[in-house]
Amino acid sequence: MQLQHESNPALNTVTAYGPDYIEINEVAYRHAVYFAPKGDIQTWDIGSPDEIGADMLRQIAGIDTAPVDPMDFLNGVGPAKPKDAPEILLIGMGLKHRMLPVQATQPLLRLGIGVESMTTEAASRTYNILMTEGRRVIAALLPNKEIA
Repeated sequence: MQLQHESNPALNTVTAYGPDYIEINEVAYRHAVYFAPKGDIQTWDIGSPDEIGADMLRQIAGIDTAPVDPMDFLNGVGPAKPKDAPEILLIGMGLKHRMLPVQATQPLLRLGIGVESMTTEAASRTYNILMTEGRRVIAALLPNKEIA
């Protein structure tokens, strides 16, 4: 299905998707990818949605995994959201919607970064809408096929 008739060449736009591909800026990818409105399209090395964990989501969001002092709360210090962090991370799970485990999403949610899982088709449409609104969004998309 074609999503965008025209795309802004300065921004990464999902232009189409099909049974075994995701098209970004009119280039087809037959493997999982993640990307923001600006920058490179990154290969997402994932074999199954079951592999999605907190470390993987932090990596996709570009969040440093530096250890946090568990006693910071005593001084009123909470985890700080980096200024260039995304507002929301959209996870396209392929053909079927699957919920992400709380343990995977909680570290980003604590930083104020939304994490939403949905089908790849829904994530693609949602990404395009948020991206055109100027929102800081990252999409991580599995192709619409069964991943071993």
